[in-house]
Amino acid sequence: MRHFFPKYALAASLLLAAAFPAHAEEARPLADDPAAEQRLVEISSELRCLVCQNETIAASNADLAQDLRAQIRNMIKVGKSNDDIIDYMVARYGDFVRYRPPFKGLTLLLWLGPLLFFLIGGAGLRGYLVRRNRALAADAPLNAEDERRANALIAGGSSAADFPESPS
Repeated sequence: MRHFFPKYALAASLLLAAAFPAHAEEARPLADDPAAEQRLVEISSELRCLVCQNETIAASNADLAQDLRAQIRNMIKVGKSNDDIIDYMVARYGDFVRYRPPFKGLTLLLWLGPLLFFLIGGAGLRGYLVRRNRALAADAPLNAEDERRANALIAGGSSAADFPESPS
């Protein structure tokens, strides 16, 4: 029975591997106009994929990104400028579609948020350190009895059980 399992496990894994063929796509032909394709890359590198959200439209393989690239390509063929195409995308999807949103009232928190969090965190840390230092400074020094007990413990002459608890 020991030799039975590995033989069939190998056969099952080979069948499984054969059942999932690789899905490859044909290479897409280059654009008729290399300058238009270069503009497409420039524009789509400025826009965020709305599905992936951390990739540009140029880098994303999502269906929506492919549709948006086709839409940009059509607008380039019609003769629209880069700014017109980006303005169209912003009007349709909002400032979120841009990787570098403009500095305006609606995006103020987006631009200043990290600085605001840094300042709040720094102020909180400073307040904590000041309170901690005050608490450490407020600790009273040892009285004569506590100092004598500590010196006796350090010298190894007595154990802590030999000393009654002092009311501190």
